[in-house]
Amino acid sequence: MAPIECRKLTRVFRKGATEIVPLKDLDLDIGAGEFVALMGPSGSGKTTLLNLIAGIDRPSSGSLKIGGVELNGLSRGQLAAWRARHIGYIFQLYNLVPVLTAYENVELPLLLQDLSRAERHRKVATALELVGLADRHDHFPSQLSGGQEQRVAIARAIVTDPAIVVADEPTGDLDAKAARLVMDLLVRLNRDLGKTFVMVTHDPKSAAHAGRILHLEKGQLADAPERARGERSETLAAREV
Repeated sequence: MAPIECRKLTRVFRKGATEIVPLKDLDLDIGAGEFVALMGPSGSGKTTLLNLIAGIDRPSSGSLKIGGVELNGLSRGQLAAWRARHIGYIFQLYNLVPVLTAYENVELPLLLQDLSRAERHRKVATALELVGLADRHDHFPSQLSGGQEQRVAIARAIVTDPAIVVADEPTGDLDAKAARLVMDLLVRLNRDLGKTFVMVTHDPKSAAHAGRILHLEKGQLADAPERARGERSETLAAREV
């Protein structure tokens, strides 16, 4: 597991002569095994922060350490290798390959690792079982509902056993029932696998599943209430009865 430490984290984009600063001097700690929801208006820096944590982007200044590793100190190749080992990414629009089955979509990240076919099969089967889609392994995305597609995408995100799972609006393209089922699944995976989850969402109902809710405004943290994990777990337990 990997704690996340941000110190004076700043990201600056330049568009012609204009500077855009989605994050400025951000200080943040996320503990190993936490489930954190990031909320805030459009342009507040949520997705920028998510992409920095995922190693997809680099900060302009400041420090970002994950599991004691300073990401800004890694070369591009080292960062790509680190990201492949430690990060799982869940997208709003699933990003599944339409000509591949659910099994083959989940297997994709494993093809970058030095694993035997049998090892890949075991990991894919386990991931699909965890998301409740073992019986849909041979289905193509067009044969699945939106909620099922997102569950395949979640299986793909966890199949490499990453320390951190980041999710960008994972319920944004789902109806209310499918969104609730996906969030319940993420809660179970966080609880049972002990992985760190960082999620961007505009949906208060989805955010309420997290152990902690953080609000960003103009690239900085704003005061926000926290939701206790116990309350969230009680709600989930009531649904399981």
